[in-house]
Amino acid sequence: MPNNFLTKEGYQKLQEELDYLRTAKRQEVANRLHEAMEGGELIENAEYEAAKNEQAFVEGRIQELDVLLATAKIIDNGKNKSDIVQIGSKATIKEGNFEPETFTIVGAAEANPRDGKISNESPIGKAILNHKAGDTVKVETPGGTYNVKILKVG
Repeated sequence: MPNNFLTKEGYQKLQEELDYLRTAKRQEVANRLHEAMEGGELIENAEYEAAKNEQAFVEGRIQELDVLLATAKIIDNGKNKSDIVQIGSKATIKEGNFEPETFTIVGAAEANPRDGKISNESPIGKAILNHKAGDTVKVETPGGTYNVKILKVG
């Protein structure tokens, strides 16, 4: 089973989601199911079907989070003061004439490029891992290959 790398904050966020799903969301879906069953013929009850589908989604997500959190490897991005890009590192890169971008390298479960968090399994994440500031690395994507220069690692 692959490692599920999470920051302390990411672990806490997923734990909070799991707690919410187990308590409030499960109860909400159970109430919807109960109301739908009282609504008459179950065979033609769209609300009942929707509630059953939501229940399946919630239970699936709970199982997914259980496994993810049980197998998580916590990374301490405050402890990582290496000049080499590692999971938990913040790296500033530059591609060609584009403006520099700064990302934190995190595990896939926590990745959110809009928040500046990219996965260690993403093309850029894979390419810059184990390199240092000043290195130019090749990023291979399904759409082609390009180079980025690592400007800063922190």
